[in-house]
Amino acid sequence: MTLEKASQARRHSHIFDEGNPLAEKSTLHATILSVAMMVAEVVGGYWFNSMALLADGWHMVAHSMALGLSVLAYVLARRNAGNNRFVFGTWKIEVLGAYTSAIFLVLIALLMLWQSASRIVAPSPIAYNEAIFVTIVGLLVNFICAWMLRGGSGHGAEEKDAGKPQKDLNLRSAYLHVIADAATSVLAVIALVAGKWWGILWMDPLMGILGAVMVLVWAWELLRDTGRVLLTAEDSEALSAKIRETLANPEYRTAIVDMHLWRVGREKYSCVVTVVTDSALTPDGYREILSAHPELAHVVVEVNPLAR
Repeated sequence: MTLEKASQARRHSHIFDEGNPLAEKSTLHATILSVAMMVAEVVGGYWFNSMALLADGWHMVAHSMALGLSVLAYVLARRNAGNNRFVFGTWKIEVLGAYTSAIFLVLIALLMLWQSASRIVAPSPIAYNEAIFVTIVGLLVNFICAWMLRGGSGHGAEEKDAGKPQKDLNLRSAYLHVIADAATSVLAVIALVAGKWWGILWMDPLMGILGAVMVLVWAWELLRDTGRVLLTAEDSEALSAKIRETLANPEYRTAIVDMHLWRVGREKYSCVVTVVTDSALTPDGYREILSAHPELAHVVVEVNPLAR
């Protein structure tokens, strides 16, 4: 075999994640719906003078931008999948989109806090009937969007590590924006009903503050999870332990000197491992052994023979 043929035989794809076409389509549809509702809520909030409705509407503005960002992240990751400049694939474009969406959530929450506090200091009359109607319509739109994006939150599923399904962080960010908007819509309805029927005027800005706190909590969770991926600071101890257990087989007479493991896709990892051995195993032999772990999409092995 010639050197050229040998090199061709060892070449492999660096597309470690196949994307999520269904999630991309669902997020696009949710974005279109959200933009339409955004216009109705912002205009309605100012027209009917409702802080709860206006807070919901302004949240929907950034929410729609964030959903659009999620769609853009999917598109860029898909279109650049074969681009060699992305050494370990384009999956982290989606993660970066999710991280940016989390920042949008923080900004939304701060805006809600500021506007709600302003209304506590300087309350003003509200057109309750119209505001309640628009808020309920917005809530229905959020339920439809949540149904489109169902499965994106990662809640209730087994959490990440070796051999377990990995959540789509970009889809999760879109889902959290929808759920956050639905929560503020529910709070807005409660505030408006309390104000209309019982005259509890302070309920409107109070619900705006509660909604902001909820959004901040969800934003922090998303920032934490996406930040760990972007900084390669994830906990992959379970997979690391499995690899060590595999190579600890006495038959291989191998000791691991160093190992680096990081995620390059929702369910795929890259591994660089340095071993010392007195066996005749080659790097190809070790890669064959580690092929027992399908999570490993890219494996580099440095073999150091034991000095005699």
